[in-house]
Amino acid sequence: MDLSKVFLAQRTGEQDYDGTFTFIGGKLETTDAALEAGLKREKDEEIGPDTRVRICARQSCYTTLFRKKSGQSMVLPHHIAVFEGGEIVLNPAEYAAYKWLNIDHLTHFEPKIDNIPLAVEKALQLLPALQPDDFTFI
Repeated sequence: MDLSKVFLAQRTGEQDYDGTFTFIGGKLETTDAALEAGLKREKDEEIGPDTRVRICARQSCYTTLFRKKSGQSMVLPHHIAVFEGGEIVLNPAEYAAYKWLNIDHLTHFEPKIDNIPLAVEKALQLLPALQPDDFTFI
C-alpha cells in the first residue's frame, strides 16, 4: 500500500470547480441501499467499475461545509480510500485528467481544492488507529 501519493482528478464542466483538481466523490442518492453502496456507485461512475478501492466507511476522517456558487450548502464527509488496483477510466462528463501527486508536493500544487492538504493530513493521522476489518472493498 503506497501512502506517499494521493489521487486527484481535474473537474470539467462543473460550475464551482471547472479545471480544478479534487478528490472523486459525490452525493448519496435515495436509491443507494447504504453508505458503502453509494460510495461504490460514485467510484464506478467516476473512475470505472474495474478499479479496486478499500474504503473506511465507518467514520469520516474530515468533514467540511461547502457552499456552492448557487447558494446551496452541503456537508461533505471525507472517507479514507486506498487504491488497490485496476484500470482507471475517468468519466469524461465529470473529469478531464487525473494525477497521482506526491503528498510532499500537495501544499504547493495548483489548481486544487483548498482543503485537500488538511483532509490528507487528517486521513494520515487516523490511518494508524484503523484495523483491516475497518475497511470494505468497493
